[in-house]
Amino acid sequence: MSDAMEGPRGLEYFSLGALAAQPWKNGGGVTREIAAWPPGAGMDAFQWRVSVADIAADGPFSAFSGIDRQIALLDGAGVRLLADDGSFDHRLDTVGEPFAFAGERGVQATLLDGATRDFNVMTRRGACRASIVAARREFTIPAGAHVVLLFVIEGAWRHGTAGQGGQAVLASDDGMLFAEGVPAPYRLQAMSEPALCLCVTLEMENL
Repeated sequence: MSDAMEGPRGLEYFSLGALAAQPWKNGGGVTREIAAWPPGAGMDAFQWRVSVADIAADGPFSAFSGIDRQIALLDGAGVRLLADDGSFDHRLDTVGEPFAFAGERGVQATLLDGATRDFNVMTRRGACRASIVAARREFTIPAGAHVVLLFVIEGAWRHGTAGQGGQAVLASDDGMLFAEGVPAPYRLQAMSEPALCLCVTLEMENL
């Protein structure tokens, strides 16, 4: 991560390379957790969880009852996702394009051409909702109480409170978490092309 600066209260920076990798039980890949709420919550207690997974082999996805999932390709040729009940047969092969499905649904993952890296958002149904927007040029995050997480897939992005100077830069595999909401409109702008940044908004439903 480059040119970090002081920002709004609750703003946290992260870099994918600094996150610990946790091997899957079936040996088919590893996961790096970016953030979860409550912090440190286990898989049966979180309200939301954002992570990056490296899929190295074909196999089933773990089932998570009561969880809504969204997945987006970060790197690699992609993966075919086939629901056990036949409700979908999806090729996840476009970088940054999210695909949503219910976590309790049985899903078989088949690599299209070698290992892939994927971005994952999981939210507990009835407690939290997530939306993912893929930006390629510039965008402004509106002020609000919702948690917002940014992850840069490609390029370098200037960022800072809209209308203020002293902007910093996020590079590929860097990100930011507005853990306490966004107090004022926040602007991001790609410094060159190609560029791609994911913006995840996490809206708690039980507040």
